[in-house]
Amino acid sequence: MRLTTSAALALTLSLPSLAARAQNPSPMDIRACTAIETDSQRLACYDHATGRDNLPAAQKKTDNAAQEASTASSTNVFGHEAAKNTGVNPSTATAQATSEVKPLSLLDSRWELSPESKLGTFNLRGYKPIVVLPFFASSNQNRQPTSANPINSVDEPQHLDNIESKFQLSLKTKIWQGVFGDAGDLWVGYTQSSRWQVYNKQESRPFRETNYEPEAMLMFNTNYQVAGWDGRLMGIGLNHQSNGQSDPLSRSWNRVMGYFGFERPEWTIMFRPWWRIPEGGKDDNNPDIDNYMGRADMQIIHEWNGQEFGLMLRHSLRGGSESHGAAQLTWSFPVAGNLRGYMELFKGYGESMIDYNHNATYLGIGISLLDWY
Repeated sequence: MRLTTSAALALTLSLPSLAARAQNPSPMDIRACTAIETDSQRLACYDHATGRDNLPAAQKKTDNAAQEASTASSTNVFGHEAAKNTGVNPSTATAQATSEVKPLSLLDSRWELSPESKLGTFNLRGYKPIVVLPFFASSNQNRQPTSANPINSVDEPQHLDNIESKFQLSLKTKIWQGVFGDAGDLWVGYTQSSRWQVYNKQESRPFRETNYEPEAMLMFNTNYQVAGWDGRLMGIGLNHQSNGQSDPLSRSWNRVMGYFGFERPEWTIMFRPWWRIPEGGKDDNNPDIDNYMGRADMQIIHEWNGQEFGLMLRHSLRGGSESHGAAQLTWSFPVAGNLRGYMELFKGYGESMIDYNHNATYLGIGISLLDWY
């Protein structure tokens, strides 16, 4: 039942053939365009939302020239914009226009839940944080990885430094909008994270561990309330995660995952329970992985004053000797322009696949190019 990394990626790449069955409705609200990460796609979204892509080329040039002339004539020699004789106070008009636009919530802007946020298919979007951490330190580096499967246990300790670097890339795209008429969107995502012994000159600076995580998710917009929280998202998905290594370092598992998203002003919660697809036999690199990397997790996001705080809680949902879990705290804050500082603190089991049954504390400091969802 185990998927290889190449097979999982091939499956992901073959899914665009479903596009012929999907419809690409026009965006109904220009606000949704702000969530697209690619500049060219975001510009195309703005043009489409305003109807500008239907104008003849000559008309577009005329509009551009008229706009530039208008801007030049309304600016004096000191660079200040001159008030136009329109009979309307510009500040009042701006305030009225702003008050009419209600910002999309975090879940809505990232998953296109409401009708006005729909942008169609194959727009490249951010998923999990995209980060570069030049400093990533462990309190207890896993120099001799083990597994409940003897074939996947290392005999000799590895020469590893406690301080390394880490980086993560995570993207998603919608490949089918309106799977059940006007309900349900099918997304595919890919996350890759690497731990690099860049300061370990003695061992030729090897990559200690890289995790690959392709997944497919069917997401639905919901509208209910639980204890003051708005239930906005529900979904189901298939998730494959592996480290692409050969024995004895090989680690992998496949899961069926559920997604439940809740929010309130400045707060977002994503709850994900999952069931591991059994493998069994000698092919199972890590037969007890769900007792360490868990059977569910919860991600809590809080946005405050331009900063974003994240808390991940994960547990095996078992007691006694099978009770294991992990917690991760993240902090993202503005530095300059779109560049943001980023800090990550992890405690527990399974910071990466090779460390699924290894308990340690990890601290990472670096930059973030994209935050949660």
